Parts: sequence; C-alpha cells; structure tokens
Amino acid sequence: MALYPLVRPLAFALDAERAHQLTIAALKALPKRGAPRSPERLRTVIAGLDFANPVGLAAGFDKDGQVPDAMLGLGFGFVEIGTLTPLPQAGNAKPRLFRLKADCAVINRLGFNNSGQQLALARLAARPLKGIVGVNIGANKDSPDRIGDYAAGVRTMAPVADYLTINISSPNTPGLRALQDEGALDALLGAVIDARGDKRPPIFVKVAPDLSTREIDAIVKAAMAHWVDALIVGNTTVSRPGLKPPGSMEQGGLSGPPLGALALQRLKDFRSASGGAIPLVAAGGIAAGADVYARILAGASLVQLYTALVYEGPGLARRIVRDLDALLMREGFARLDDAVGKGG
Repeated sequence: MALYPLVRPLAFALDAERAHQLTIAALKALPKRGAPRSPERLRTVIAGLDFANPVGLAAGFDKDGQVPDAMLGLGFGFVEIGTLTPLPQAGNAKPRLFRLKADCAVINRLGFNNSGQQLALARLAARPLKGIVGVNIGANKDSPDRIGDYAAGVRTMAPVADYLTINISSPNTPGLRALQDEGALDALLGAVIDARGDKRPPIFVKVAPDLSTREIDAIVKAAMAHWVDALIVGNTTVSRPGLKPPGSMEQGGLSGPPLGALALQRLKDFRSASGGAIPLVAAGGIAAGADVYARILAGASLVQLYTALVYEGPGLARRIVRDLDALLMREGFARLDDAVGKGG
C-alpha cells in the first residue's frame, strides 16, 4: 500500500484503460482473503443488509465481477460490480477514459462496455467468500426495449446479487437518462419490481447529479411509490465545473473532486425531497474520511467511490474507514446511524 506513490508514475505512463486492465489482472492474482475487521461504530443496516462499514466501491471499477472479493479485502464495506447489460457489448470507440491529473479527476465515455450478464453470473455464483456485492445493471445500447433489458437483468442477476442497482444515469448511452423522466421511470420501476417477484434482493436506483428540483421531486415520488430500497446520488456529471485544460474538452462523464460540491448539493436536495424516508447512498468527489463524514451529516447512510482510487491507491478504503471512525468518535457519535442527516 505504501509503495503506491512509487508505482503510480509507472501506471500513469500507460493509457488509462490499459492501466486499469493491468490493475484488474494484478488483483485477480492476489490470494483470496476475507475482509479486514471494521470498527463496530461504523456498522449499519440498510435494506436488511448488514454493512460492516459504509464505504463502498462504486460500479465501473469491476465491470465484469472479476475481483469483488479482492476489493472487499482492501477494506471496502461493500462492492458494486457492473454496469452489466444482458448481452456483451464493446462500448464506445477508444480512447474513452482520460485522467485529468491537475484536478485528480477522470472523464469517461466508456458506454457500458462489459462481457454480459451470463459470464458475471457464473463468477458470482462461484464466489468462495462472504461480503456484500451489489450488481449494477443497464440496457444494451441498441436494444429496442430498454425497460425489457432491465427486467431481464433483474431476473438474471437476482440470484447472486446482495442488491441490484438500476443504472439510468450514465451520460454515455444515448437516451438512457430519459428513463429518469417521471412517466418512463414509473414504467421502468413497475417492470423491475414485477421481474424481481419477492422482496429480495433490494432494489437501488442510481440517478444523475444533473437534475432539476422538479426532476428530483418526481424521482423521489416514483421511488417511494414502488418501494425502492435506496437511491444512489449520483453518477458522473456532464457539466465541467472549473476544470483545467486540456482534459476538460473531452466528452463524457466527469468524476472526482470537481464533482464534489455538485454531488453534495444533490444529496442534500434528495434528502430534503424525501424527508429521510428513503436511504441515500452518496457518490461523487469522495476521497477522504472528511468527505464521507460530510455526506453522512447531509443524509447519506452509505457512500461509494472509485476515481480517488486512481490517485490514492489501494490503501484508500482502510484509511477512510479509520479516519471516519475517529471523526465520529471525536464528535460524540456512538454509532454511524446517529450522525445520518444531523448536518441540518
């Protein structure tokens, strides 16, 4: 872990996507081991799932479910794989993943590149270790029935998922974000709940940070009407808040610290719109224990990160867990749940 500052220049000398592929290969070679013990203060139960700590790995890092146990072994309280589509797809043309080093940020326009749900299904069914692994599902780019794709994904992946995330917020699949519109979302969630059948696994919905107050109110209304278990707020942004050139000219979704203020505000907006009636998972611009603490005070029960790993390395999750525990203890919170939404 301490060697990462020495290794990072070598990784950054490679194309970003190639470096990521090599990272996955290295993680696959690690011996299987259980997750490290988290402080009891950080334990929380959401949607009937017992999270050892609230720090999760966001979808996009492990698209095909190749290394969820390796990432749990690095200290994450949960891991979300995907996005997985019913059929394999290559995604958008390369290059499509860009580091913005001056901003410690990333722009991607990957386009749901993945090997399809059947391959991931087999991998997850063969997992030897325990630990919460969610499955993020999406629609194929050329599908004539995107709602049907989501329903099919639910039926396929439900047996191996601790929770399912309905990803309707990627900016890199044309027209996908239209499923956040009130009528389309109502139809989608109805189909998803019907496809799941019984009450397990829980259903999370991942929404964009680029939403108006009216859109937020409509999403919360639909989510509560269909008994969605949690909302993930949010995904990458198509806005470009204060980026330095030249990377800011690339098309795609922006992640990392420049997204932080927008992501935090949207979290507060969803908390206000829902009145705390639906659990929230914060994502966007999270890189330190203080960032997580701010999200918890703003109403998040869980958080997810990815981009910070690129810049901080594999010791990040453990460091955040340690620092978050210290912050909660310093501020007099005996349990994580006691701090949720206490920021006003």
